[in-house]
Amino acid sequence: MTSAPQKDYSVDKIRNIALVGHGGSGKTTMTEAILYTSGTTNRLGKVDDGSTVSDYHPDEIERRISINSSLLHCDWQGCKLNILDSPGYSDFTGEVLSSLRVADAAIVTLKAVEGTEVGTEIVWSYTKLYHTPAMFVVNKLDNENADFEHAVATAKDRFGHDVTLVQFPANEGLTFDSIVDVLKMKMYKYNRDGSGKNTESDIPADLKEKAAALHEELIEKIAETDEELMNKFFDDGTLHEAELQKGLWLAFKSRQIFPVFCAAASMNIGVGSLMDFLVHFAPASTDRGPVKAKDLQKNQEIDVPPDPNGPPSLFVFKTVSEQHVGELSFFRVYSGTITPGMDLTNESNGKIERLGQIFVMNGRERRDVGKLVAGDIGAVVKLKDTHTNNTLANKGFTVVYPPIEFPEPVIRMAIRSKAKGDEDKIATGLHYLHEEDPTFLVQVDGQLSQTVIAGQGELHLLIVTKRLKEKYGVDVDLVEPKIPYKETIKAIVPESEYKHKKQTGGRGQFGHVYLKLEPKPRGTGFEFEDAVVGGVVPTRFIPAVEKGVIDAMQKGVLAGYQVVDVKVTIFDGSHHSVDSDELSFKLAGSMAFKKGFLEGRPVILEPINDVEVIVPDEYMGDVMGDLSSRRGKISGMEAEGHFQKIKAIVPMAELHKYSTILRSMTQGRGMYRTRFSHYEEVPREVAEKVIAAAEKAKEEAG
Repeated sequence: MTSAPQKDYSVDKIRNIALVGHGGSGKTTMTEAILYTSGTTNRLGKVDDGSTVSDYHPDEIERRISINSSLLHCDWQGCKLNILDSPGYSDFTGEVLSSLRVADAAIVTLKAVEGTEVGTEIVWSYTKLYHTPAMFVVNKLDNENADFEHAVATAKDRFGHDVTLVQFPANEGLTFDSIVDVLKMKMYKYNRDGSGKNTESDIPADLKEKAAALHEELIEKIAETDEELMNKFFDDGTLHEAELQKGLWLAFKSRQIFPVFCAAASMNIGVGSLMDFLVHFAPASTDRGPVKAKDLQKNQEIDVPPDPNGPPSLFVFKTVSEQHVGELSFFRVYSGTITPGMDLTNESNGKIERLGQIFVMNGRERRDVGKLVAGDIGAVVKLKDTHTNNTLANKGFTVVYPPIEFPEPVIRMAIRSKAKGDEDKIATGLHYLHEEDPTFLVQVDGQLSQTVIAGQGELHLLIVTKRLKEKYGVDVDLVEPKIPYKETIKAIVPESEYKHKKQTGGRGQFGHVYLKLEPKPRGTGFEFEDAVVGGVVPTRFIPAVEKGVIDAMQKGVLAGYQVVDVKVTIFDGSHHSVDSDELSFKLAGSMAFKKGFLEGRPVILEPINDVEVIVPDEYMGDVMGDLSSRRGKISGMEAEGHFQKIKAIVPMAELHKYSTILRSMTQGRGMYRTRFSHYEEVPREVAEKVIAAAEKAKEEAG
């Protein structure tokens, strides 16, 4: 890679662009072509041979997909283009969200054969969330079955008629080399050698009519977005070039137009004109205006303008932990100018951080810089107490920028260490991996004696455990997580008596209690009442009885699962003036509870999840049938764009690896969200299996 000399850029000369799209639509190859065209690199890397700048991690090279978003930059026509190349695979959707959070425009790549796919839909919803100006690039137009018209039709169908052609291919398929630009009304013929060189010419006669119609359509579309331009269009019948350019800039910035471009990134066809468009039409941070932040001191929302002379503040949108270096924090500067050695306060936790070297990145390669101004993106190493979603700001400037809201996990797996004594190393490793990737969650379940990890898909968790081994030297197996069942009763038990009596020479043990057990409404928890009269059980022993009951509840009675939603009342008993002690009454309380519990029509409860499945129409019947086979109850359906959203409640036990099953059932076009809802009684046949499994586990444990 060649390294351009350090250059200072003013705020209006910086463009932050996120490359997003369905997996395999050519984002990383597009990034390669951008770096090569700008002269930042001297060759075009290829995903297939692992030589790209942005996919540098061994996992990415091995699997030939992007797993992490990469930050890259280049100079084009005196502007700095910061490019965020994000993954297309939905397991790594958190990387897409964090990239779009700091981008000022998005390039959505479409495959020329397939057009709009489920990944396109997902990233589009994220651009809407952040109100990010977006453009489409129909890529891979050199593929044998490339169909530009079809790809555009799918985009218009899904995203509306603001999807507007700025270019169309003069030819497509294996001979693709020429693009007609309907804004400039010129044709560009590219060399097919990857150089990006092209010649400009007039539009051929056989394409002139089509180009003129699309040019007129573009003018009308631009005029519609602005009242002043609309009046000029009615008066003059057209718009002059300056008006057209200003109108397109305004309409693109405000998401009133989504321009469509053509490319074959692997041959570097169309990439240069795309970069030209970004320089002239993509908004700088000054164009997008102030950003919202919370002023902690005043406890109110404020606007922070992207002023390089304002108080310094930055937002950390991504954290990477690298061996021999430590944590690398990627940030966007929202105000002021950031320099090495500066002391900033982490407004999220009140800690002071001193900035070390500040870097600009090109994949793995980093180059230190003397400053970064508002609107720019960079990285810094070895911040002590700063993580993704934290805001650092100048002392006294107490702002916090809104955090990235990461999606709920869709898959849970338990981990089992392959070697004894690795527990601390595993805990440390998992903690750092979560800091690096907030879509990966860890929960240590003491009740079930399991560490459960959760993420966005099976591949996501496989990558995490692979990194756990590579970085922290611990090897783990992924196993099906235990289901956190609960136990309760359905009937009142008016009396359960237990007398604990032990005489073994010297002082004996004596504790005698009568308990009443009552079921409570679901979710209301445990209640203990002392209704003893006349001191038959001395007051000092009552807490011991309660402890015994709680102990029995924690360990479970039917199948070893925690007992919930029960009221226990001690109303009678007896004691011995010498032999009674706390331990005796604790044991009596525990045994009386267990005995009474078995008489109270005990049942096992299972966790039920709310599930939302979003699928294309053609898969709806299959998905609903499958949910029903999982003991799911369909609670509703509604259209979501061109998809159907199926709402259901499904037992957690039936959702193991559901994300993988749904993908295979819908050819990768279905997605789902799930979250815990409530507990419900399990059917008798399920309860019998749960109890049998618990007894078998107890026998095996000896």
